Order: sequence, then C-alpha cells, then structure tokens
Amino acid sequence: MEHLILERRGGVALVTLNRPEQRNALSAALITELLAAFDDLEADPAVRAVVLTGAGGVFSSGADLRALQAMGSASSEEKKRDSALLARLLQRIYTSPKPVVAALEGAAVAGGAGLASVCDVVVAGESTRIGYTEVRLGFVAAIVSVFLLRMVGEKAARELLLTGKLFPASRALEMGLISRVVPDGTALECALEVAGEIVHNSPTGLATTKELLAHLPGMGLEEGLRYAVSANAWTRTTDDLQEGVAAFFEKRSPRWG
Repeated sequence: MEHLILERRGGVALVTLNRPEQRNALSAALITELLAAFDDLEADPAVRAVVLTGAGGVFSSGADLRALQAMGSASSEEKKRDSALLARLLQRIYTSPKPVVAALEGAAVAGGAGLASVCDVVVAGESTRIGYTEVRLGFVAAIVSVFLLRMVGEKAARELLLTGKLFPASRALEMGLISRVVPDGTALECALEVAGEIVHNSPTGLATTKELLAHLPGMGLEEGLRYAVSANAWTRTTDDLQEGVAAFFEKRSPRWG
C-alpha cells in the first residue's frame, strides 16, 4: 500500500497513516487504502484488535485541502461520492467487529479528529491538540458530527464544532473525546498495551459488544431491552461462552477458536 504501513504484532494489527509530508491528510487514495485494509483485517481470524496511528509525529491534519480545492469544479455527483467515501470509512471503523485503538501524537484535526473519534479507545500524548476546524474554512463537519454527537453529547459537540478551536488533550479528555492522556512519545506504546489486553477477550463477545454499542444509542428503552435480550440469549449458544465458562472452572486461560 502506498499511503499505509501495515504490521502484525501477534493478535494486534498496527495500521499507520503514512503521508507525513502532507501531515497524513485524508486523500481519497488514503481513505480507499484504509477501507481495503479493514476489509482484510476483518477477514483475518488471527487479528483480534487494531491500533491506528500516524507517521511523522502527527495523527492526521484532516481532509487534503488541495484535493478539496480541486473538487470545486467537480459535479455535484462527484462531490457526493467523495463525501460518501469518508462516511463509509468512519462507519466501517465505528462498526468494525474488531476493536480499534487510536494512538495520537501531535495533532488530530477536522476529519483526522473524526477518524480518531470513531475508534473504540483513543490514547493521546499530552501535547496533542484535537479539534474540528471546518467552520474556519467555510466548511462543515457534517459527516463526523454524526459520530461526535454519540461520543460526547450535544453540549460538548456544540463547543467543538462551533468554535473550530484546537483543544489540548487535557480538555479533550474532559469532554470525552479521548480516553486517556499519556506522556508525549508514549501514545503508541500505550495503545498497543490496551490492544494487547483486548485480544485476550472472546472474539464473539467483542464483536457482539461492538454491535450493541453501535445500535443501542438510536433505540428507545423498550426496543433497546428487546434487542439486548436477544443478544444475551444468542451469546449463550456460542462456543466462546462454553469455552470461557470451562476455562473459568478449570482455572486456565480460554482457548478461543
């Protein structure tokens, strides 16, 4: 892949955005490669979790502004297809059956902040700055706002989206935009440790939990409980549950299929 580096570290796949000269801006080519990478990783039973990071001391500066400028002369259908490509990527990561941990250093801006926000756990170096700067360019964070509202709630989302400011990691942590702040230069190490903890858990349990988290926020109380009861009942039929319970009583580590 031209714009990504893909490494396997046991049950963890490390995916690195590799456009450092462009501050890992999200070009159509990079987004397409990310979609293909997640297709491959989801199909690989040896991969239990994914860590997503950026090369060159920055996570991502967001949309490739030169490409965005060039799209000004494109047809409305071409612009819609380009927008839909980012939506597909964010949805793919958000609903991936394999947990995704983001490691941020430097900055995660606009679409780059959106890319981080759809990951399950976000680890950031203490000097990281994160924000949605689209309004400062006459643009709108329409696609990422769908996920942002789920992550941080309306009040925090309003401050993030309307000010267009870059917030320090400490403030982003308070907002719920990131999961933890670590010393600069250690975000990747910490993210790999988190992913290493995740891979010891049941693949079926992880995938089902991800599905629940994706669907429950849009449901009412009764609908949500019906859905949860069905998921609970189904997991009782799985090999993973049988193995997990057997391992507990036999005082050993589970051997997931």
